[in-house]
Amino acid sequence: MADSPTLPRPRAGETPPTVLVIGGGAAGNAITILLRRAGMDVDLIEARPDWNATTGSGITLQGNALRVLRELGVWDQVKASGYAFGSLGVTAPDGTVLFEAEDIRTGGKDLPATLGMQRPQLQQILIDAVRASGASVRLGTTAEILSQNAHGVSVRFNDGTTGGYDLVIAADGLGSATRAAIGISDKPEPTGMAIWRIAAPRPASVTRTDLSYGGPAYIAGYCPTGENTIYAYLVEANRDRATIDPAAHADEMRRLAQGYGGAWPEITTHITDPKKVNYTWFDRLLVEGSWHRGRVVLIGDAAHCCPPTMAQGAAMSLEDALVLAELLGSGQHWGDELFQAYYDRRIPRVRTVVEASVQIGQWQLDGVRDADMAGLIGRTMTLLKERP
Repeated sequence: MADSPTLPRPRAGETPPTVLVIGGGAAGNAITILLRRAGMDVDLIEARPDWNATTGSGITLQGNALRVLRELGVWDQVKASGYAFGSLGVTAPDGTVLFEAEDIRTGGKDLPATLGMQRPQLQQILIDAVRASGASVRLGTTAEILSQNAHGVSVRFNDGTTGGYDLVIAADGLGSATRAAIGISDKPEPTGMAIWRIAAPRPASVTRTDLSYGGPAYIAGYCPTGENTIYAYLVEANRDRATIDPAAHADEMRRLAQGYGGAWPEITTHITDPKKVNYTWFDRLLVEGSWHRGRVVLIGDAAHCCPPTMAQGAAMSLEDALVLAELLGSGQHWGDELFQAYYDRRIPRVRTVVEASVQIGQWQLDGVRDADMAGLIGRTMTLLKERP
């Protein structure tokens, strides 16, 4: 496409740059695909032996996330696997639709406003694209020691092997060990909310995301993830995890769900297996100042995260990969100036999303009834229509 980032291949006779990507989630997979397309040598390591291919219930992808997935060359597979829709419904706890709003097409008119899909399917699509790119992949592998000099980074892995790289990209998530290893002390902080999630069969009436604010939980919602599937979620104040027996996860989610009408009675009949129910606290993180130290740079949740109140977490991570890959392939020297330019380009957009996502939850925690939630969401989503 005409507006795709320019990622020139090394000139004939040049040795391709070497890059280590730590973490095989959305951000790590995306940057690997883009840098391989640019002709760079990329090693990707992932701590989990299963590459997270079976983890998670569902994911909501808005247009700006879909735009990056199209850049990665996987849009056709994503489109075939997911469920696209263009509006959001807000309901009373009993299921009565209060109003319906058209979603803003943040990815442009030629992409759906929103697409839901099963998270493991998205991960598998990205895994297949990484494999096809020719990147070297090592699963069950972590980086234990990183040492830098003027020319690059030396890495010792958990299996005792070592490697040398021109650049290390830390995409190892919210609890990033790399972030701490390079001296960035920022840590995620809980926002005070938590979410119960489950994948379930799709009721015929569910053709978009519907949200109910109020009732037994702060938010009750669901998103279609395919012709036959949805994921459903309930948001409440976070509780001490030690007080919740994992064997009672289904009972706890079902108890909250029974306070809602509409599609919820049908969904609730499928909340039976505690192993299929996920309970997670909401966290926030925004690393300030820069996202690099020397030749080690953070992307995705390692640098920032936000509650899913605006469904923008994965989108921000994918955009990080797109912007960083563009800069790395621009021909500029891989030094502080380039990595600071990456941070400067990303931080205003990411900060807006993090702060808006946290604010939406805080209004609910504080019981603010006249909050301009629609205005905040509209302003933020309009900003995201611009290319990152």
